[in-house]
Amino acid sequence: MKIYFCGSITSGRQDVDIYARLIEELRKYGRILTEHVGIKDAAKMPTWSNKEVLQKSLQWLRECDVLVAEVTQPSLGVGYEIGRAAELGKTILCLYRPSPDRKLTDMLTGGHDGKKFTVKYYEEKDISTFFKDFFSQSLVKENNDAS
Repeated sequence: MKIYFCGSITSGRQDVDIYARLIEELRKYGRILTEHVGIKDAAKMPTWSNKEVLQKSLQWLRECDVLVAEVTQPSLGVGYEIGRAAELGKTILCLYRPSPDRKLTDMLTGGHDGKKFTVKYYEEKDISTFFKDFFSQSLVKENNDAS
């Protein structure tokens, strides 16, 4: 399985440690096409041009079986990736850590259908169990077989 993971890069890297842990956990279920999102050291991040970022991202989106987005830190890029993945008919999982000072956009929660588009409020300690359940269900396979 090919997994496209997205999280905020330009809009803020305060969650990069969480991204790295999520990517590590996702490796149990497939190949991560976008591992660079979890790179902690900014000096080790790829230095692609804006055009290259777009071209590579669109190719990976076409290629992936599922998109997993950590959406706690708002990001225009992540929103764009989710929209393109939805347009391509991909299975989408949005992960959100609730906090009293933030609310997840209705654009995402309104799309939740528990099949092609899942929004999950989570705590980091529960992610291993959640991924195991999510990927063991036939949702991802069935949805992509129908694409």
